[in-house]
Amino acid sequence: MAGKQSQLEALIAPVVESLGYQLWGIEFKSQGKQSMLRIYIDTLDKEKGIQLEDCEVVSRQVSGVLDVEDPITEEYTLEVSSPGVDRQLFTLEQYVAWAGAEVNVRLRVPFEGRRKYRGIVKGIEDQDVVLVVDDHELLFPIESIDKAQVIPRFD
Repeated sequence: MAGKQSQLEALIAPVVESLGYQLWGIEFKSQGKQSMLRIYIDTLDKEKGIQLEDCEVVSRQVSGVLDVEDPITEEYTLEVSSPGVDRQLFTLEQYVAWAGAEVNVRLRVPFEGRRKYRGIVKGIEDQDVVLVVDDHELLFPIESIDKAQVIPRFD
């Protein structure tokens, strides 16, 4: 799946960036007959944020490229979305940018008997994400993280 993910990112990122947006992340879920490709886009204009029209524009352009390149052989649904306030973190750079944020992390395989952790992002060390959980620093290789999602704060 990592190969498919890289292939999709290589096709989609230039399209998204050429339209003036930032590719936040990609999720591809193969679900038997009907798979789903979800693309998260963000904007540098944080005041404006991502609007429905932005998602529509990106969806049309990405759909055209995917139709031509045909990297997904089975049927799939394309969805374009903003990362939202409970955004997922996909890259090491995103973990650095969100240092200090509280996150829920789900691992691909258990660590110390658990797959789910909730803690504060401290940063990164090499290719590891540093998470503070119950006053303990834990290092998780980025490849071991299945999903990490920011817990929104409304103060």
